[in-house]
Amino acid sequence: MKIITIIPAYNEEKTIDKVVEGVKNYSDVVVVDDGSTDQTSTLATNAGAQIVNHPKNMGKGAALKTGLKYAIKNNYDKIILLDGDGQHDPQHIPQLLDGINGVDVIIGSRFLGVNPQNMPLQRRFSNGITTRLIRFVTGYHITDSQCGFRAISKRAAPFFVNIPYNDYVYESEVLCKASKNKLEVDEIPIECVYGDEKSYVRFRHVVHYIMFTFRILVRKLLRRI
Repeated sequence: MKIITIIPAYNEEKTIDKVVEGVKNYSDVVVVDDGSTDQTSTLATNAGAQIVNHPKNMGKGAALKTGLKYAIKNNYDKIILLDGDGQHDPQHIPQLLDGINGVDVIIGSRFLGVNPQNMPLQRRFSNGITTRLIRFVTGYHITDSQCGFRAISKRAAPFFVNIPYNDYVYESEVLCKASKNKLEVDEIPIECVYGDEKSYVRFRHVVHYIMFTFRILVRKLLRRI
């Protein structure tokens, strides 16, 4: 059984080595350096990760697609997606690996039975609206549509490499694509720690999230007419 964790990273030199070291206990690691201008690639390499570099910053969605193509090309059976900022604990990886047995996508939910501490207000707001709309559009009974800590089966991965979005919207579109192709999606509870790390999610991203979900809502309603 070949297992890999894909870590999209942009200027994560403060945390990337610790994240990679934690992940190595459970799987191979590929860091997709999305045009970083700091020491992200060097530190990730020294910590034991394989590196794929984008020549410029292309967005988190683009980095995830690059990582999925790498996993497919190298014939991995189970694929973990994990952010490089240290908010998620790699110790949850075995739970995700157990959860992916029998389903196609398993999401680590920050809201399933817990309340994430110190989650930025704009993230909580956009996640609440987006998740409710994604639930309605896809039929999936999920609580966290935007969490970046996920597992994807080998069978499901090819469905997600041609999604046109390159930014944070990609993670929501994965669920729409999964629903369209009748893939099984489930959740497990995870913990998430928000500290003083930087966030690249700005108000304009929140607006983009919401506009995206309203567009898919309109598409669904039009199909019913």
